[in-house]
Amino acid sequence: MANKLPKPAALIIGAGTGLSESFARAMSRDGYELHLAARNIAKLEALASETGAELHQLDGTDALGVAALVDGLQGDLRVACYNPSALQRGSIADLDPETVRKSVEITAFGSFLLGQAAARRMLAQQMRKGCRGTILFTGASAGVKGFANSAAFAMGKFAQRGLAQSMARELHPKGIHVAWINVDGAIRTAEREEKAAAEGKTGSMLDPDAIAREYMHLINQDRTAWSDELVLRPWVETF
Repeated sequence: MANKLPKPAALIIGAGTGLSESFARAMSRDGYELHLAARNIAKLEALASETGAELHQLDGTDALGVAALVDGLQGDLRVACYNPSALQRGSIADLDPETVRKSVEITAFGSFLLGQAAARRMLAQQMRKGCRGTILFTGASAGVKGFANSAAFAMGKFAQRGLAQSMARELHPKGIHVAWINVDGAIRTAEREEKAAAEGKTGSMLDPDAIAREYMHLINQDRTAWSDELVLRPWVETF
């Protein structure tokens, strides 16, 4: 009997509760071999048990660590997603430069590290069904407009969006789908929903399961109609 081919691999860096949790469940249902990376993996143990995911303790800004993780994955890497970002608020006159540097490293440089490692891996994979894989970056409206007292976050998200645009133009013709998702609004959690209910705003936040379905749609898009950017916001969000 011929050996079974390994399941396609999917990697989320910056996995946690909320969006990445819903996304991991959706990919597990679709038959991916899941790999979840985070600085704190203890919080992911229940999700790993549920989905069969392998956990990796990793700082997304660790260049050697990211490259080693991606290179060591078994099977074809079909999905790579970068979630981390650092929101640092404050007046431009008062921001600490080192804190800003770290914020930009987490949001932008980490995106580059995963993007580069995943692209190298996917380019080396044999082309199957016209696509070598999908690379996704979780963005925010700060990548479209810089808000007051949010310089560091705007810098990181603008850089991340520019990276995704550049990668899409380079890699789409080579069979690798790259997309940046502007998640514009608060993602629902139990705590936020309780607060919203008290204010009479039940159902006003982004549902993480609904976001995950859109991520899966990007993964499964036909290559004749690929999206390189997607904006997701609840109907009550002003923009």
